[in-house]
Amino acid sequence: MSNCKRRTFLRIIGGVGLTSALAPDYALGLGQQYSDGILVEASSFASFGGWKLDTQHFQQMGGCYLLAHGLGEPVKDATTTVNVHESGRYYVWVRTRDWCPGEWTSPGRFRLRIGNETLDTEFGVENEDWNWQAGGAIEIQSAGSIEIALKDLTGFAGRCDAIFLSKEPQPSLPSDNLIDLAQWKDELSGRSNKKVEESDFDVVIVGGGMSGCGAALAARQQGLRVALIQDRPLFGGNASEEVRVHTLGIHGPSTKILRQIDTEHYPNGSSLAIKDQAKRERTMAESGVDLFAGHIACGLAKDDSRIDSVEARDVQSGIIHRFRAPVFIDATGDGWLGYWAGASFREGRESCDEFNEAWEKHGDLWSPKVADRRVMGASVLWNAERVQRRVAFPDVPWAAPVAKRHEATAGEWYWEYSDNDLDQVADAEQIRDHMFRAIYGAFANAKKHPKNATWKLKFVAHVAGKRESRRLIGDYLYTMKDASERRQFPDAVVVERRDIDTHYQRKLKGADEDFLSTALFYKTGGDYFVPFRSLYSKDIENLMMAGRCFSCSHIGLAGPRVMNTCAQMGVATGFAAALCKQHGATPREVGQRHIAELQRLIGIEVQTV
Repeated sequence: MSNCKRRTFLRIIGGVGLTSALAPDYALGLGQQYSDGILVEASSFASFGGWKLDTQHFQQMGGCYLLAHGLGEPVKDATTTVNVHESGRYYVWVRTRDWCPGEWTSPGRFRLRIGNETLDTEFGVENEDWNWQAGGAIEIQSAGSIEIALKDLTGFAGRCDAIFLSKEPQPSLPSDNLIDLAQWKDELSGRSNKKVEESDFDVVIVGGGMSGCGAALAARQQGLRVALIQDRPLFGGNASEEVRVHTLGIHGPSTKILRQIDTEHYPNGSSLAIKDQAKRERTMAESGVDLFAGHIACGLAKDDSRIDSVEARDVQSGIIHRFRAPVFIDATGDGWLGYWAGASFREGRESCDEFNEAWEKHGDLWSPKVADRRVMGASVLWNAERVQRRVAFPDVPWAAPVAKRHEATAGEWYWEYSDNDLDQVADAEQIRDHMFRAIYGAFANAKKHPKNATWKLKFVAHVAGKRESRRLIGDYLYTMKDASERRQFPDAVVVERRDIDTHYQRKLKGADEDFLSTALFYKTGGDYFVPFRSLYSKDIENLMMAGRCFSCSHIGLAGPRVMNTCAQMGVATGFAAALCKQHGATPREVGQRHIAELQRLIGIEVQTV
């Protein structure tokens, strides 16, 4: 048998892999001829105004779009300038979607201004899927620079991915095929002619939440050259000021590192998250880690069972950077690196019989007799404030089918959504939007009472805080019994003592609302441990994982899934990366031959029975 390694390149668009021989160029060639014209990507606008750059659904819909997140008040225009080489009649197309179709007027409506002319067309009203909506024709009188503006009409989540100006009245435009769409964008933007910039590191970490930050700080402490790739503009993930969930769990032996990036125990959704964000950003900026905020992972190259490099796009320019390293850490939460690389993973709830995880007190709500795809849901935090005047709130008939009669002026962690028919990864945008309808509808219901006349929405997150999706499989799969029986492991690297805490939707109990959850707690009675064997892939020899995508069962995740515990996993993998370099070893070899050294670096004391 030949010992020659099989070299493959995988560029990822929409969660779909396009594999070929190693391709150094930007694009791999369009499979269909699409129209030429002037492409304006919303993510590249010079000023976002009051619109938010939403990067969290790139893999599902093929873009980083602008979101008019005004809490019911139209946001300030997003503007940019484009260069038109030829005057004349142009046909306008906008890639958008009607995120809440029905018998009501679509909530996400906006208009487009080109030069001094505002088009009559209201965008975001035609199709619930991402599509190119026609905007009619416009006469551009002379060549040169012209300003384009997105004009929000509602403040209720209008969204724009791209604008296309065409000389043809019916141009051929890619939309459903996300691979073609991305390559077409690269060609029209000129990115396909650029050589991909490459950099070498000792470790590359994808995901800049608490897990990724912990890993980066630990690896850098040991002198490694570290790249930390984060698809959002800020670090912290669910702890960031965009999501605003306070950190739970203990620091274990990693206090010195984690106290630099964690949060106070503020009320979830509180503006106190802004202070903690400033502390975290300062820590990361001063750490010596090479930070790539606003970069979304979009591809990788493999040598058989090893990852050779990872690619990431700058979310505004679309420029791709290639990161090479001998070892990688997946801290994405959704397990993207492992998924793309072909690593084994699990999703959903195992049968209670597979790992003896039954809890008769709660039956199928805890762990079902038959395995299913249900997972803990995603939360969208929000709150309101009293002001010194009466504040009107728009009618939201489109929210009523979700909110029903529920009334509220604030949310909490239990504003959470999971559904057997929806996937927390593939349907992430739909899940977040469902929570928008719940929030705006419940607030509108509360505002019907005179006593709430002075309540005004203060904060609604536009980034959902996920709890569970893919779980990559390592040499050991962590289960409920490991926590409940407080099992000892010779390769323990993480310690926790909080209850096993799993969630289910209240709708399962016959409640009217499907967007509220309940937590079930199983007391462990003391410290329990996570082994290093659960923090590296059993299939991809140079891939570790930290955070909620670590190797575990559904119930096994329920205890150590909180952010401080996940950050401990990050610290363990960061130190392990240093030992990989020092000994020329894989993560598995570190666990087998150098585990005592890793535990000394972490500062964990292994108990023996």
